[in-house]
Amino acid sequence: MNYCKWWWQREDLCYVEDYLFLGGQNLHSLAHSAASPCYVYNSTRIKQNILRIHCALQEASLAHRIFYAIKANRNPSLLSYVRSLGLTGIDCCSPSELLLARQVGFLEEEITYTGTSVSNDDLAIIARHPGIFLNCDSLSQIRRLGQLAPGREIGIRVNPNIGLSYGANPKLQYSGYKTTKFGIYKDSFLEALQLATQYNLKVTRIHCHSGWGFLNKQLPVFETLLNELCWYIDQLQAPKYINLGGGLGVPIVKDDSPLDLEVWAKLIAKYFAPRNLEVFVEPGDYIVKDAGILLLQINTIERKQNKVFVYVNGGCNINLNPALYQLPLEVVPVILHTQNNIDVDLDWMQVTIAGNINEAIDIFAEDIYIPPVKEGDYLAFLNAGGYGSSMSSNHCMRGIFSEYLIYNFQK
Repeated sequence: MNYCKWWWQREDLCYVEDYLFLGGQNLHSLAHSAASPCYVYNSTRIKQNILRIHCALQEASLAHRIFYAIKANRNPSLLSYVRSLGLTGIDCCSPSELLLARQVGFLEEEITYTGTSVSNDDLAIIARHPGIFLNCDSLSQIRRLGQLAPGREIGIRVNPNIGLSYGANPKLQYSGYKTTKFGIYKDSFLEALQLATQYNLKVTRIHCHSGWGFLNKQLPVFETLLNELCWYIDQLQAPKYINLGGGLGVPIVKDDSPLDLEVWAKLIAKYFAPRNLEVFVEPGDYIVKDAGILLLQINTIERKQNKVFVYVNGGCNINLNPALYQLPLEVVPVILHTQNNIDVDLDWMQVTIAGNINEAIDIFAEDIYIPPVKEGDYLAFLNAGGYGSSMSSNHCMRGIFSEYLIYNFQK
């Protein structure tokens, strides 16, 4: 097998003399010194992902702003790096995320806030930040905010009953496949506007986030969504912005094709450029997912009946994507045992990768093929930069891991 042809391999993520490198960093050396489990993020890839979105929207002649969804990854070093770029604001969904964004240097006017199940305590903190772009998720939130801060400019998060997600996975859809907790539905929207008028709240934008991880196959549904959002925009007296949330996906298995951002941006321009609206987008996973890798060490390899289990020193509590959402992480060895001959076909192993948590769902990958590995080797779990560390827990008291940001000063 020619390892230069691995589907996920790119300039900043590749094997060099049988060692896996990310952003110029030898991951075996890093895993050994860090004592895995550890996450590694490539700052250059993060910047490239942000610029790719900017370029697509600029080429479509759209006035736009990008707000990085902080819930995808809130590592302080990563956030400080994103702030230093000056290319994005922050999208947050809780008071603590809002305060963290402020603490790392984001200004109020660089922050969007879209929460759900918003309490009065939440609103008290929100009211102390009058410059943020606040989107209200419910009639109750509009009423209580109006009582607390009449005259404020707001957006309304709507639920168009159309879902978008990777592989049409219902667990990743925020609307569409059933009635969900998110946003205001069409049958209550005019009531929401009346309530806003009652408290002199100025509704200047519509917000919609329908799902997570969509690729090219979902673009026809995305266009249907855009067309539906026009009805909501047309009900406003003086709309300024359309906030399309996040949800942009990246390839996570061999058969996935990268999202065509040019087509995506042209669809947005088709519906909202004629209305002279500034477009807000809130990507999180797209920006950090393929910039991050989780490194774990093999501690046990053992056959049980007809399966070979490869056990690692981390579990679903530090990366929930496979167990909770059935989103695979591509698993590759950090070292290839090939005597530096990358053109040799190997007798790959069929294995199931199991974590160290006492739960039946703690399986990273089942019946996959990987090059030969042995106990003590390190494995790299690709596309782990988003919704990995940020969703971790200390279940079974195995929640300890480290995080490293690779910073390339030359790029």
